[in-house]
Amino acid sequence: MITNWLNELLKKELDVKVNVIQSNRPDLCDFQIDEAFKLAKELHKSPFEIANDIVEKIKNINNINDVIENIEVVNGFINITVTNSFINKMLVMINNDDKYCIKPEKKKVVIDYGGPNVAKPLHVGHLRSAIIGESIKRILRYKGNDVIADVHLGDYGLQIGEVIYAIQHDGKKDEEITLEYLNEAYPRMSGICKENEDIKKECEEITKKMQDGDPEYNRLCDIICDISIKDIKGIYEDLSVSFDLWESEKSAYKYINELEELLNKKGLLYTSQGAEVIDVAEETDSKEIPPMIFKKSNGAYLYGTTDMATIYDRENKFQPDNIIYITDDRQSMHFTQVFRSSLKAGITDATLEHKGYGTVNGPDGKPFKTRAGNAPSLRDMLNETRDIFISKKEDNKDMSDEDLNKIVNAIIKFADLQNNLTNDYIFDINKFSNTAGKTGPYMQYTVLRLKKILASESFDNNLTDTIYNEVDRNLRLKITNIASAFDKAYENRMPSYIVDYIYDLANEANNFYQLNHIAGLDDKTKKNDWLYVLNVTVNILTDMLKLIGIEIPSYM
Repeated sequence: MITNWLNELLKKELDVKVNVIQSNRPDLCDFQIDEAFKLAKELHKSPFEIANDIVEKIKNINNINDVIENIEVVNGFINITVTNSFINKMLVMINNDDKYCIKPEKKKVVIDYGGPNVAKPLHVGHLRSAIIGESIKRILRYKGNDVIADVHLGDYGLQIGEVIYAIQHDGKKDEEITLEYLNEAYPRMSGICKENEDIKKECEEITKKMQDGDPEYNRLCDIICDISIKDIKGIYEDLSVSFDLWESEKSAYKYINELEELLNKKGLLYTSQGAEVIDVAEETDSKEIPPMIFKKSNGAYLYGTTDMATIYDRENKFQPDNIIYITDDRQSMHFTQVFRSSLKAGITDATLEHKGYGTVNGPDGKPFKTRAGNAPSLRDMLNETRDIFISKKEDNKDMSDEDLNKIVNAIIKFADLQNNLTNDYIFDINKFSNTAGKTGPYMQYTVLRLKKILASESFDNNLTDTIYNEVDRNLRLKITNIASAFDKAYENRMPSYIVDYIYDLANEANNFYQLNHIAGLDDKTKKNDWLYVLNVTVNILTDMLKLIGIEIPSYM
């Protein structure tokens, strides 16, 4: 919040653009300005001269001494230390605001995440889209946006054709089509289709006939979807992941003919090797962007077609400002083609965003794949994480199911979301279950510890201007960074900014707790001030943890 406040002030008062950021040397100052080096070439002056000019202009701002205690140039950088009274002023403003002085934004946003393929078992490779997407959805809503979340299932593609082929050739009756059967049939058929081109073509033909409305194939598709979606919903519920819409590929098919007519009217479709395609390459491309295939030579439609039809549908229904997709980064080319095709066709006015993330990899460093049969199921992962946590401590066996579920979620989500989204990481169940260091359980335990202090003492909603020692000041200053950290997460669609912030805040709170003993403190003013600060800390930690899908258990 202080960086935002200072930047707004300097934007009004200075004739050059500067950006106040948190100091990378907190032992020297609170904030810094680095722009002198960037401005040197533009203004034909030395960085030191520019930095000194900026400092003198800042010193001449009315009442700036109420805000800045010290400002100086060190090696061309501008170091700023703010006053204790200003920190406390910001702290009170944060405490008195329902959203900690985070400025609201009101946009209509559709966010597409989860996106599992029906008939395939959910495995750890499906984890990131669900967890990241759910967190980004919550962050968007916290900012004040009207957000519609769509799981958008893959329920009309080749994997359905393969499983239908298996059902028919295995002679399965309707009642024999179970979740266990589906989990076995898909990887088996995927392997067969890799080895047998004739069977693969049969599966493709089944898929095409299903898409064309074949009643028996669509009946079997509905059975497969009902069984698979029930399991998917149960796993998402355990992960506290929810959606407003359960649309799918199949949902989009009703709009394809209308979309195809529009594309033909605009002259965007042409035939290439029997397929209907759309050119999307641009002169500024640094690499080849191939045309998007709208319809295959056999008349079947692909993901790109249904994704375009879905954008067409979303525009008509919601008129969104943004449509955001959360998927594996390996789909970036696909979304480049879909977005460019959609914009060329003029089917939406929305800003189209693809937020790609790195893969969850196995011990060999390679991404898990359902068809390879090497990916632990999400259900197994949840159960194993729970078992390992229980084994860490004898008392854990006595915890309620509700508390255990909250801790399992914290273990998994914090381990994932602390990573930069674009980074791959190796799935390690023991690391996920670790309760020390930068982990979800550490965050939960910190909140419970602070709540216990607050519950045992009474305090009022008043704060004096006094800061009593360095660890006290560090905690208060960290609290005032909440809006800045949140805005980074929001603008970049990266929950890791919130994870980093609350982990640092928890560390400062634990340092404060260990060095400033509140119980038995005779100075009532100091005690009230410290309880006030801890209460703000607990509220921020609790609310920000909710944004990454983590709830606080009743006991640990």
